Amino acid sequence: MHAFVFPGQGSQFVGMGKELYEQSARAKELFEQANDVLGFRITDTMFNGTSEELKQTNITQPAIFIHSVVLSQLRNIQPQMVAGHSLGEFSALVAAGVFSFEDGLKLVAQRAMAMQEACELQPSTMAAVLGLDDQTIIDICEGITKEIVVPANFNCPGQVVISGSIKGIAAAEEALKAAGAKRVLVLNVAGAFHSPLMEPAQEKLKIAIESTTFKTAAFPVYQNVTASAITDATRIRENLNLQLTAPVRWTQSIQQMIADGATVFTETGPGSVLRGLIKKIDKEVNFLDI
Repeated sequence: MHAFVFPGQGSQFVGMGKELYEQSARAKELFEQANDVLGFRITDTMFNGTSEELKQTNITQPAIFIHSVVLSQLRNIQPQMVAGHSLGEFSALVAAGVFSFEDGLKLVAQRAMAMQEACELQPSTMAAVLGLDDQTIIDICEGITKEIVVPANFNCPGQVVISGSIKGIAAAEEALKAAGAKRVLVLNVAGAFHSPLMEPAQEKLKIAIESTTFKTAAFPVYQNVTASAITDATRIRENLNLQLTAPVRWTQSIQQMIADGATVFTETGPGSVLRGLIKKIDKEVNFLDI
């Protein structure tokens, strides 16, 4: 079975989508539709902006979503299952026909704005923990009770990202190194994504999600919150509501997709971050670039 996977924030690059726009009438149509929906020409920044301009959350998230959906619509092959890493889940849901490109883009734009506002409420950050097993990281985070710090991304065996307050991350860093972590790298991000500190953003996004039409998925979507195959529109909506404060169970999602019959993966969007993670989850996995 063929699986499409969609990347999240951090996979953007200068000039992203420009070649697609120039070479494909369908791509140009979708890019222009995106400009109309957003009310500004995001393509100007995507095609000609600097890396600093592309890093702005209100640009980054819609840009990656647009690039990913355009690529998936230009593929001449249909996937039989999909998953997306954090933001990438919105692209996956468009690919599965759960909601339209326009509705997905509106949700992503509102998500980016809500997350940016939540980041400004309290100084917070994230850190990548390398070389430690998942359960040890979970236990250490749970042991820090005076500050907020939680596992946020289970990316692959030996790589988990934690998320929380500045003091929470500092306390966890000390404990994780003492427990044998090879490295704990504080990330250059705006705030504590996939943690309780995103609750204000989750409340705002929930209103937008609840007012968006969701349809039954055309094929299974492996959502971040459950890491299991879901097609039911109501359950997909519920899981998407939870996504901003819950961890991204990427390792578990890929393992479940393989268990359910995925034999070939195609990374659909900018970059190749997911390809690297999936190879670390199962080195036998095949990739197809279309």
